[in-house]
Amino acid sequence: MTTQPPTVDEELIQAAAHVARTYCRGDDHTMAAAARAADGRVITAVNAYHFTGGPCAELVVVGAAAAQGAYELVRMVAVGDRERGVVPPCGRCRQFLFDYFPALEVIVGTVDRPRTVPVAELLPDAYVWADHQHDASGDEDADGRK
Repeated sequence: MTTQPPTVDEELIQAAAHVARTYCRGDDHTMAAAARAADGRVITAVNAYHFTGGPCAELVVVGAAAAQGAYELVRMVAVGDRERGVVPPCGRCRQFLFDYFPALEVIVGTVDRPRTVPVAELLPDAYVWADHQHDASGDEDADGRK
């Protein structure tokens, strides 16, 4: 039995590309992202570049989605300005997206060959934030620590 790779969400790529063409101007906004919520809605956003490391478009779209009541994202893509096409998430975004949405599919690849991959594939041997949080119940862990 062979499994088919996930299909690429062309509507999502087009939504991000439209936002990049329309709203990414100058050095302040250079990337756009689009995410599909579990209910099918598409949420878009742009990055806020700043020399201190302002938020990437993927992080802004997570906040925009939450502001619209979309707390479960199933797929995401980032697209660069100046017709750069699909751009994979940076390391910080990969970790963030993995922590918030471990089942998220991310569109990566080239302009002519985009592909959809699970976010976990973009972060091999990932640090699992939830595994390292203090247990608020006061129960001891396997090593006898609280």
